[in-house]
Amino acid sequence: MSDLFERDPSDPKRKELNPLLKLALELGPLLVFFFVNARGDWLAERFPALTMLGGPIFVATGLFMVATVVALVASWFLTRSLPIMPLVSGVVVLVFGALTLYLHNETFIKMKPTIVNTLFGGVLLGGLVFGKSLLGYVFDSAFKLDAEGWRKLTLRWGLFFLFLAVVNEVVWRMFSTDTWVAFKVWGIMPITILFTMSQMPLIMRHSLEEKEGGARK
Repeated sequence: MSDLFERDPSDPKRKELNPLLKLALELGPLLVFFFVNARGDWLAERFPALTMLGGPIFVATGLFMVATVVALVASWFLTRSLPIMPLVSGVVVLVFGALTLYLHNETFIKMKPTIVNTLFGGVLLGGLVFGKSLLGYVFDSAFKLDAEGWRKLTLRWGLFFLFLAVVNEVVWRMFSTDTWVAFKVWGIMPITILFTMSQMPLIMRHSLEEKEGGARK
């Protein structure tokens, strides 16, 4: 079962994914969702079978689910592992996407980011309550930090996930579906990138590699 998830970086069976390909696998399903929602009517004219799903948002949801499965399968095929966060997000996409199509109610797919981000935020902050910096188990292959660094980074990411959940609720409840889809693709990603970059000073301060390098000088 553990082979499903990211392997230890020292594992000889571990296969590193090209960063651009990794980005494409993560962003691909979102771009499909955005494009199909924007051009749903155009696609329905050329592929009449899609009209069975309903309007553009429902066609976009169906193809979003397909693209998500393709991305996860491709990730597994290329690396023989599945990162835990994309896997959890993918499962929620499939569950809430299925509810959206079955009940013909777009509210479910709109709530998906709220559920995922609240789940991640709650797990990270809950782990801190019990003295566990769970983010270290996810990013240990990328960063080597001291205990205080992992604690601070876990706290910040936990709060950030909850912030994203609140933002999603505000946008989907107060704005149109097209605005929500556009913000989901073109708003959340830049915000996340900026937040990630803003954490680099903390990571550098608490990096074990930096401390070891300084001690050797």
